[in-house]
Amino acid sequence: MIARDIMTTNVVTVKLTDKVEDVAKLLVENKISGVPVVDDEMKLLGILSENDLIIKSRDLNIPFYITLFDSIIFLENPNKFKDDLRKFTGIEVRDVMTTRAITVNEDADIREVANLMTKKGINRVPIVRDNKLVGIISRHDLLKTLVK
Repeated sequence: MIARDIMTTNVVTVKLTDKVEDVAKLLVENKISGVPVVDDEMKLLGILSENDLIIKSRDLNIPFYITLFDSIIFLENPNKFKDDLRKFTGIEVRDVMTTRAITVNEDADIREVANLMTKKGINRVPIVRDNKLVGIISRHDLLKTLVK
């Protein structure tokens, strides 16, 4: 069996200039953990995953607080956190994406795809033809193939 046989062809994608906040919502709404980043001609530019967002969000300094009589007392100024969060969600995909996406072509054996996923610790592999995105295979797609 080859990649073409199991790939998802209706791929959710994002652009370099999309805002992180919008992409985070897109991931949640579509119940996916990552998306390919493409240009207007569907040329693959990279991948943006939940992991990329989590790593970048570690820079956010969540203020310490205590609770007293059902009240929250901040020990630090919560406005700095709000400002940092606003800045983080306003940044663009280009600022947090992984630019070196691991890809295969449509004729790749699905065992090769599975090996790539396990060896590289990735959850999805974009399928490309002439560096243009034509599909994607996720771990879920591989699992569906096993239970058929």
